[in-house]
Amino acid sequence: MNQDRVESLAQFHPFTRLNKLLEGVHPGGGNTPLLLSLGEPQFQPPVFAIEAIANAKDAWSKYPPTIGTEAFRGAVQAWLGRRYGIEQGFVSTDGMILPVSGTREALFHIALSAVAQGLPKGKGKVLMGNPFYHTYAGAAVVAGGEPAFLPAGRETGFLPDPQAVPAELLRETAMVYLCSPANPQGAVADKDFWRRWLVLARRHDFIIAADECYAEIYTGAPPAGAIEAAQESGSTDNLLIFHSLSKRSSAPGMRSGFIAGDRRQVGRIAQLINYGGVAVPLPVLAASTALWSDEAHVVENRARYCQSFDLAERILSPIFGTVRPAGGFFLWLDVGDGEAATTALWREAAIKVLPGGYMSRPDAAGRNPGAPYIRVALVYEPALLEGALTRMAGVLRRLDVKRPAKPALVGG
Repeated sequence: MNQDRVESLAQFHPFTRLNKLLEGVHPGGGNTPLLLSLGEPQFQPPVFAIEAIANAKDAWSKYPPTIGTEAFRGAVQAWLGRRYGIEQGFVSTDGMILPVSGTREALFHIALSAVAQGLPKGKGKVLMGNPFYHTYAGAAVVAGGEPAFLPAGRETGFLPDPQAVPAELLRETAMVYLCSPANPQGAVADKDFWRRWLVLARRHDFIIAADECYAEIYTGAPPAGAIEAAQESGSTDNLLIFHSLSKRSSAPGMRSGFIAGDRRQVGRIAQLINYGGVAVPLPVLAASTALWSDEAHVVENRARYCQSFDLAERILSPIFGTVRPAGGFFLWLDVGDGEAATTALWREAAIKVLPGGYMSRPDAAGRNPGAPYIRVALVYEPALLEGALTRMAGVLRRLDVKRPAKPALVGG
């Protein structure tokens, strides 16, 4: 990889930039530092998942098959039926469902596959909303493609508008990353959003990577899934969905998720894993099978987040207006200057957040749409968050943060 691409990779990694911003800044206020910058749930996964790993201890001596186990794929298929109403035969356990070692790795692999397929046809662009999850842009660069950033700010409902993408760009597109509930904005796509993107993907022959890792964390109706729109169309062509246990089951350390959809694309990712990826270990697959088969712990998890949203609404809405996201567990707060607020929160309250500008790139007018924002991850127990949010509010009031003209978050 040439030096230009190495430097390009560095600019897309927000936590590298965050460390640089806070270098030499000491956490203050006499408080224990609290990291609300990283989307890493701090709750324990269900005991039965830990027991499942222990009960499968003999399998640590075996290489796991890339395709996982029949039990795992069956559990995922059944979950798709319960969650999205997907008929059993629409997403087959034979070649259309694949376990992955965390969805970050799979989201990276899909760019390697899609750009390799697209470049010979003059299709090297990888589309993503702006702001975006940094793996999307990094994967596009490593794959030899070119990230293309679509507006996803307040004016578009915090989701990229499929009808606003120029036809010329679509003709050059190898794939698009679409995230719902959105990271960082918390907006939720409806079924029509997925329908419209599917029409474009099939018309212009590109792949949709539907990142739905936050789909089980929401405050109203369950978010619609891309796979629902695909079933209505009668085909999974051009679509891969990505789901994870990191958020759903508070198990980020398990590194377990799945992809499902277009049979050809699932097969290509399986081959990439065979050559240079990591198959999910059998004991982890056993625990994952149990987690995808259980809903009680998900309901409990969602209730915990709802308590946190209630706290955030009570403490922060006097400053910002409503801050409750439609989905996911991030607050996306317009503080005027994300870097300045991030530095002040760390120096004065020992709370680490992420500047929104580090998750976005300047638009054609040179404006970084994320620069006024901070992203705050509500990943601790509500009792701990209450004090942290109260300290945050004190610092942000001192900074004279102005209440936005519209709500800080909207649903799609």
